[in-house]
Amino acid sequence: MDKIYSVTELARDLGVTPRTIRFYEDQGLISPQRAGNTRVYTHRDRARMILILRGKQLGFSLRDIKEYLDLYVLDATQTEQVQHLARKARERIDMLESQLQAVKTTLSELKEIERQALDTLTERGIAPGAV
Repeated sequence: MDKIYSVTELARDLGVTPRTIRFYEDQGLISPQRAGNTRVYTHRDRARMILILRGKQLGFSLRDIKEYLDLYVLDATQTEQVQHLARKARERIDMLESQLQAVKTTLSELKEIERQALDTLTERGIAPGAV
């Protein structure tokens, strides 16, 4: 029989708070079973939580993660899921590469401003470290 987790056990196991797990439940990303008034989480719920947390860590939206998880149910071959994952990964890569270029440009500009400011201080006889 599969291991059953309480919200506290699952949270501890995944390194999150029980509130985090309840939030994803409220968002419809996981659906724990009930044992009386107590939520119980299965191995499937744990696996879904791992995917959710990984998706968030990679910067995917909850909507993207839900679409991805829902494909498990709709496509037993997981072909659609893999195609969806590849599309979303490409979109995220493109966005991050664009952000990286913007950060590189900003860093370059700031370094030039810093260099000019330090040169000005040096010309005025002020030690740059004194500022």
